Amino acid sequence: MATPIIAGNWKMNTTINEAKKLVAGMKPGLEAIEGVQKVVCPPFTALAAVREQLQGSSIALGAQNMHFEGSGAYTGEVSPTMLVDLCQFVITGHSERRHKLGESDVVVGKKVAAARDVGLRPILCVGETLKERDDGDADGVVERQVSLGLAEVSALDGLLVAYEPVWAIGTGAAATPKDAQAMMGHIRETLAALYGSSAASEVPLLYGGSVTADNVASFAFQEDIDGALVGGASLSPETFVRLVRNAAEALV
Repeated sequence: MATPIIAGNWKMNTTINEAKKLVAGMKPGLEAIEGVQKVVCPPFTALAAVREQLQGSSIALGAQNMHFEGSGAYTGEVSPTMLVDLCQFVITGHSERRHKLGESDVVVGKKVAAARDVGLRPILCVGETLKERDDGDADGVVERQVSLGLAEVSALDGLLVAYEPVWAIGTGAAATPKDAQAMMGHIRETLAALYGSSAASEVPLLYGGSVTADNVASFAFQEDIDGALVGGASLSPETFVRLVRNAAEALV
């Protein structure tokens, strides 16, 4: 069974001081919760400060994005080699980057491979739009995103996959647990077809999209859901701690 993981994606929020205050508010509560890997993903500017605060704790650190090249003339970008001394995880292919910033499946695949090459654990985000779901294309879209996202990867060690239906992100309209499980099962089958069932069973599958402290347990109870990638709810110490606690109780 994959290790349960709850990751908080702060997106483009918090100054350095705000990030330090946020971590200080949630750290004691998160430290008291066992049985779940806890991850926070602040913006680049706060990574070093948050890393210092988390030293010696059970809370891991992730970045929200990275470039796939190790160095070069890419003004404003951050490379995997710049991140590896700061954090353990990195989000790749988030729908906001795919749909607002034009990242292709191929670019996402390069990022996944580059992250693994330096020892970072990539969280590969996949998910369909509402139109794609209404047109009956959801399974095909997600299968394509998984396959191309792993096109340059020879093994699944360290990988996580987050299913985030685009229509549920930040809208308050979460997928039903049944629908989420159905897609997670399809993702697991896709991984098994590519790498074998044993390797696929070890990959944590996270649900994301309007996850709250009140609904997280209903997702955590599902067979192929091993945790969550949380957005807005991770920006409140009290809410995030309660969410993680509820998930931990449901997952054990």
